[in-house]
Amino acid sequence: MAAIGDRRPRRHTRNRDGMIIEVDPGSPTPPYEQIRAQIATMIEAGTLSVGAQLPTIRQLASDLGLAANTVARAYRELEAGGWVVSRVRHGTTVAPRVPLAEADVRRRLQEAAQSYATLAHQLGVDPGQAEETIRSALQGGETEPASHRT
Repeated sequence: MAAIGDRRPRRHTRNRDGMIIEVDPGSPTPPYEQIRAQIATMIEAGTLSVGAQLPTIRQLASDLGLAANTVARAYRELEAGGWVVSRVRHGTTVAPRVPLAEADVRRRLQEAAQSYATLAHQLGVDPGQAEETIRSALQGGETEPASHRT
């Protein structure tokens, strides 16, 4: 996730099932790994259920403004990790897995919240502005709160 007030353009997509993938072109993490990690997290958390159809490689690449080979690599990595199953002419679907336990979900959210709070503090961001940014992100809106726009 980019820093508060970071204005690098992000590319994201939301499919018909509400799956949101976001790629930060300014991140040191390669785009294929950003895609792989986000899909794996959604599968692990149970947000994407077993058998759910992922967008086609071409569709996701087009939605994100990326090369098809980038998305194909993410899907290959997911398949190698047992997260998805790909079949010619049938697409890519979520493989059977055990979802995260509630305690693991809470622990991961707490870790992410702590990282965000630390970053906000280091940047000297007012707690109210940091909370506004989180609320906006949770609502699927822009990640920059209205009070930061010029």
